[in-house]
Amino acid sequence: MNPPAVPQGASLWIAGARPKTLPAAVVPVAVGTAAAVDPALGWDGGIIWWRAAFALVVALALQIATNYANDYSDGIRGTDDDRAGPLRLVGSGIVDAKKVKQAAFASFGVAAAAGLALTMAVGPELIGVGLASILAGWFYTGGKNPYGYMGLGELFVFVFFGLVATVGSAYIQPGGWSGMAWLVAVAVGCLSTALLVTNNLRDIPTDSATGKITLAVRLGDARTRWLFVAFLVLPFVVAALVAIDRPWALLALAALPLAVRAIQPVHAGAMGRDLIPVLEATGKTQLVYGILLTAGLWIG
Repeated sequence: MNPPAVPQGASLWIAGARPKTLPAAVVPVAVGTAAAVDPALGWDGGIIWWRAAFALVVALALQIATNYANDYSDGIRGTDDDRAGPLRLVGSGIVDAKKVKQAAFASFGVAAAAGLALTMAVGPELIGVGLASILAGWFYTGGKNPYGYMGLGELFVFVFFGLVATVGSAYIQPGGWSGMAWLVAVAVGCLSTALLVTNNLRDIPTDSATGKITLAVRLGDARTRWLFVAFLVLPFVVAALVAIDRPWALLALAALPLAVRAIQPVHAGAMGRDLIPVLEATGKTQLVYGILLTAGLWIG
C-alpha cells in the first residue's frame, strides 16, 4: 500500500491548520448568538450581524493559531515524530519550524485585530478575555511548562472553546448573556473537548513514551474511552433541558445517530489509525448538533 501523497503549497498549510477541528470554532459562535436572540426585537432577534461575523473570525483564527502553535511546539520537542494522526508540518520535517511559528503568531494577530474591533464596540472588558484566550492557545503545548503536558488540556478547551466562546458570542449582542447561554455553552464545551479526547486517546502510546502526560495518559485507555462517551452523550441531555424553555431545541437530537457512529469504534476498542475516522465523525456530530441547536434556539 502506497503512503498518502503529501500536500503541496496552500494545500499543505490548509492541512496543517487541521480543518476537521474547525467546527469547534464555528459552533460556539452560532449557538451563542442564537442564545442571545430576543423575539421581541424583530425577525432577526435584535442580532447585530457584523459582531457575530467578527466573533466568528476571532474563533476561527484562534483555532487555527492554536493548531499551528501545537504543531510547532510538539514538533520541536519531538513528540510528533511518530504520530498516527493527521499530517504534522514540523514533526514530519516538511516545513521549517520557524515558518509554522510565524503562521501561529499571524493567526493570533488576526484574532487580536478582530477582537479589538469588538472591544471598541462593546467594551474594554473583552481585552482581558481575548488576551487570556491567546495565552491559552499558545501555552497549551508552548512554553517551558505547557498545561497540555500536565493533563489540563481538556479543562482549558472546555472553558475557552466552550464556555468563553459561546457565552462571549451571546454577551456581545444586545440581548447579552443569560442562563440559557451558559447552559448551551456546556453542551458546546463537551463536544469541543470530545475532539481533544479523541486525539489524546489515539496518542496515549506515543505521548507516554515522550513524557507528554495528557489527561488520557493519566486516566488510561479504558477510562478515557468512557470519558469520550460522556462528552458525546451529555450535549443531548442539555438539548432536552433547553427544550423545556425552547421546545425546538429538540431538533438537536437528530444529530444523535452521528454521535453513535463516533462512539461505536471507541467502545469497540479501536486504536491508532483506526481512531482517525472518529475525529471526523466527532467533528460532524458537533457541526450538525450546532446547526440544529442554533436553529432550535432561533425558532424558540
